[in-house]
Amino acid sequence: MDACSLIQERLAELGYDQKDLAAATGVTESYISQILTRKKTPPASNRTDIYEKMEAFLELPAGRLSQLADRQRLDELRENLRAEPAPLNPGIREFVLFKCQASSEAQVRSEFNDHTFGLAERLVTQTLMNVAKDTVREELPDKKGIRTIAKKIDRSLKDTRVIILDFLDTDVFNLAVEHCKVYLDPLIESWSIDFANFRIEVVLDTRLSRVRSRQFEFVESGTWLEEPGFKDFLRDGSLSGDASEQEIAFLRSLRFDGRHPTPYYYYRELQNLRDPLHFRELT
Repeated sequence: MDACSLIQERLAELGYDQKDLAAATGVTESYISQILTRKKTPPASNRTDIYEKMEAFLELPAGRLSQLADRQRLDELRENLRAEPAPLNPGIREFVLFKCQASSEAQVRSEFNDHTFGLAERLVTQTLMNVAKDTVREELPDKKGIRTIAKKIDRSLKDTRVIILDFLDTDVFNLAVEHCKVYLDPLIESWSIDFANFRIEVVLDTRLSRVRSRQFEFVESGTWLEEPGFKDFLRDGSLSGDASEQEIAFLRSLRFDGRHPTPYYYYRELQNLRDPLHFRELT
């Protein structure tokens, strides 16, 4: 049984319908309908509190729905990987090129045209998505932040929450033009790439981001084996379940000169990284 089947079974047993579930979880009835009819993949459990609300409303054990949803997502991912990926939406390509710094746009456009949906195009688009997702994740738990986004895009709070959840679950193969308009366009001022080392710099609007720019370099400088404790940390959802991609990348980069930290070391390091008391603003 997957998450969709269990939800439908419990709704029938308790005498509720999709509208009741939508009201209890703070999303639209359309969003619930798309999940239950499998038109939309259930959101990842570490990106939302929707499963906690569903489990309480449907009188299910804590964690039951989230486990089934993650298993369903994994099965769908395996199925999608067997298929040949389609090229990016032309509108998305034009948006990405529009945001490219003018000094390198001609070279980038030539690269994109010569290698349709090639490494450079996917890498740049994925990087821009990741930057936007990091900002959106900061807003999701904050009702004030959601209201700000809702006002900006002229949508209701429920509609905005659904759009956010949808964006966080979107990969580079399924990015929609609407995602670019709502999230990437206001946040990203420009980007540039150095093709010699695939170094990407993204310049951000500081009204929406706490940093002016972010840099990513994709040249391999060494081959390192992951620490056993780090692998155990990743496997244990209670320790690493809410860690962002950037936080995981930082923890993976740590080196210990022959020592081997435990999973709990990485958990404490994660908390240290998030604690504002451990950092200060430069003036």
